[in-house]
Amino acid sequence: MSGASHLPDPSRRRVRRAIATRSLRPDRCGGGAVSPSPRRRLLILRALGLGDFLTGVPAYRALRAAYPQHEIVLAAPGALAELAALTGAVDRVLPTAELQPVRWPGPPPDVAVDLHGNGPASHDLVRALGAPVTMMYASAAEPDVAGPCWADEEHETDRWCRLLAWWGIPADPGALRLRRPRARPAVSGATVLHPGAASGSRRWPAARFAAVARALAAAGEPVVITGTEPERPLALRVARAGLGGESPVLAGRTGLAGLAAVVAAASMVISNDTGVAHLAVAYGVPSVTLFGPVSPALWGPPAGAARHLALWKGTGSRPGDPHGHRVDPRLLRIGVSDVLAAVERLRPGVLASGPVPAPANA
Repeated sequence: MSGASHLPDPSRRRVRRAIATRSLRPDRCGGGAVSPSPRRRLLILRALGLGDFLTGVPAYRALRAAYPQHEIVLAAPGALAELAALTGAVDRVLPTAELQPVRWPGPPPDVAVDLHGNGPASHDLVRALGAPVTMMYASAAEPDVAGPCWADEEHETDRWCRLLAWWGIPADPGALRLRRPRARPAVSGATVLHPGAASGSRRWPAARFAAVARALAAAGEPVVITGTEPERPLALRVARAGLGGESPVLAGRTGLAGLAAVVAAASMVISNDTGVAHLAVAYGVPSVTLFGPVSPALWGPPAGAARHLALWKGTGSRPGDPHGHRVDPRLLRIGVSDVLAAVERLRPGVLASGPVPAPANA
């Protein structure tokens, strides 16, 4: 969408020229001029989780290309620092919690970019930095922002690429790949099962994950179960029911870099709609992702990516609550046989014993 309607021609030309020359100073925002830092800096606000971080990778790379001499600082949870380095686009992570003030040291950044949201909550955090150039979305809540209009029905990766395009910065939504971590993976060549997710509405039943694990093990496929420390009891439940033991459970035993190493070395990833699914895309590992309250059209793998299958039995784009406590009914419509059929489609012949149906009440 063109930004021509948001700024009068002289103002728009001034902002575009400032971006091209990197010369717009803070007095535009009412402050006095400051001495430039030894290296100009660009701040990106995206203080969210793993999946959000990974969908933003094409935008980080576009900003790196547009500002090659700037230090690119990502305001995000500190746990993401090791993965941020693997993008080749972020110089450092400034630890920041979601919608909390950014503890920015020294003079204002030269450029501040809101890749977090579309309204006053995140915009105000970016404005508080005093950057002479700020990039953010306009919306019904903030119609006077100099930027493109927010669109609810848009894939998360495309959304941030479109914001930068309005500012004349080309971004490739397909630039999602990460470098491999240096750490040696705890397990190589296994199918990764990830039964957790941030909310109950996005968690497919543990009994069904166990049935998938059992079918894979019966076919001679090595299986490893991943997750966070709080998700370890869930992972153990899946392992005990599906594999008869706890040895393949890595949940709570790896940091994000260790998890990335395991995914990068995996033969396949089967997960809910959560960050691990995006890691599979980042490393080109075949994946099956189960969607419920939100359509894969908004958060799924890239269109046309044959090695990444999204399973969804809903209509509309956001028919459910992605932060709900109870499993979404659309997610429950996905059966074990659906997942195993997707596995067979990705890796023909791998399930020599055939599909294993889920219990009727699973």
